[in-house]
Amino acid sequence: MMVRRYPVGIQTFSEIIRGGYVYVDKTDQVWQLAHYAKYIFMSRPRRFGKSLLASTLESYFQGEKELFEGLKIMPLEQEWTRYPVIRLDLSLAKAQLTAEDLKNRLLLMLDDYAEVYGRKDTEVTPGGLIDGLIKRAYQQTGRQVVVIIDEYDAPLLEVLHEQETLEAKRMVMQELYMPLKANERYVKFCFITGITKFSQLSIFSTINNLTNVTMDTAFSTLLGITEQELTTVLHEDIGQLAAANEMTYDGMHQKLKQKYDGYHFTKASEEVYNPFSLMKAFQQREVANYWFESGTPTFLIRQMLHFNTDITALDNMEVPVTAFDQPTENMHNALPLLYQSGYLTIKDYDREAEIYTLAFPNQEVRIGYVNGLVPVYTGLNNYEVQAGFALKFWRALKQGDVDLAMREMQAYLAGIPYVEGFKQKLAEAATAEGFYEYTMYLIFSMLNFYVRTQVKCAGGRTDMVVWMPGTVYVFELKVNGTAHEALAQINSRGYAIPYQCADQHVVKVGVQFDAATRVPVDWVIE
Repeated sequence: MMVRRYPVGIQTFSEIIRGGYVYVDKTDQVWQLAHYAKYIFMSRPRRFGKSLLASTLESYFQGEKELFEGLKIMPLEQEWTRYPVIRLDLSLAKAQLTAEDLKNRLLLMLDDYAEVYGRKDTEVTPGGLIDGLIKRAYQQTGRQVVVIIDEYDAPLLEVLHEQETLEAKRMVMQELYMPLKANERYVKFCFITGITKFSQLSIFSTINNLTNVTMDTAFSTLLGITEQELTTVLHEDIGQLAAANEMTYDGMHQKLKQKYDGYHFTKASEEVYNPFSLMKAFQQREVANYWFESGTPTFLIRQMLHFNTDITALDNMEVPVTAFDQPTENMHNALPLLYQSGYLTIKDYDREAEIYTLAFPNQEVRIGYVNGLVPVYTGLNNYEVQAGFALKFWRALKQGDVDLAMREMQAYLAGIPYVEGFKQKLAEAATAEGFYEYTMYLIFSMLNFYVRTQVKCAGGRTDMVVWMPGTVYVFELKVNGTAHEALAQINSRGYAIPYQCADQHVVKVGVQFDAATRVPVDWVIE
């Protein structure tokens, strides 16, 4: 059996093709994108193939026909004209402390093109230099110029809440982009990509002719792996991964779907899998949380802390498009950044009400999200939580011993250090029950369970619902009330009714917490 090569960490189209790496052919969509509009902007989460798309466009516009032999683009493209291409990867401009550092880094990145097309002594700013490069490239080749800017927002995300530095860096970036529209007659195609959406009135004040295809149905599957692509192009890989883990093909397929699928980038589109995690799983022969290997991004945690984000309220939110598809610098909460960075995705759309439902895409994101937040929000070590209490609690529930599970919770919560940061976060909860709901949400979510809090139903809102294979646990939490009152509320308001079906066991649990000790002191199980 021939060993398949997976392009993990490889974002250069030519290297993937020449190196014989596994490649999911989307070049027909790349061709459509290249002919869709002259100035295009697209945002997608990190590790979703944006850099590979930028590299593919670069090879296409450079007329490298030999790289595309046998691919879907061949019947579509007839000319294969070679255009001069200026491509910048602004992820290389991160961690520049000052605006002056950023300016110098951009000039350095443009030096390679200056060696080819020349440079005037007066071109001492990034915008001035790229302006000259575009004009000279056009004059010297007789062809319009292609400009590709990858990770355009990288220099700004890390300073979102450092207003003075953000404004100074924004001015540098604005000056860089200024010549792109001014040189419209010299530009063949301009493509800009990144994670977030900064408003055209600030960063792109002079590129007000950008076509934003981020939520365009025509390109909803351009980045990511569709179900059809997984089961055809990557069919062999599923089989090999299943064999390595002593599973059936169908079992592994379902596991991959739960772990990596579930992203929607428009209101009516196919689901797509995270391409990075999928390829890494095939390479490593193991299904794991690869998207979070580098941890939860600092800029996202800062944004959530800045807006005092209620971390229990994010899953299954119903919102208008204006709530999440808005400029980053105009945000009034963390929701837009959570969506744009891939932590939430579109799960449903109500055409009549024009309302979107947002939720976590899949199991990988849910677990990584919680693991990243536990130490920040509670001061607890997530590995100790998971290996200690979480494992004991999970085993008890697996055995159907809810009483043992609650005693494990009682013992664990009694030993939690009441750190100052945790106290402050709990104090921000709307109700006393919210204190415990918050804690239990984080802990339960680390167990690979599907947990939701404040779940809407006909009779009101259920404090917490936990899904496990074959069993659903419905919890009602009381601080100023008894466990029997909590259970009575579950029954009187019909909180468990939506989960009662033939193949599913429902367990109702009323829990009383002691406000002073912060631990469950009584519980009733039905």
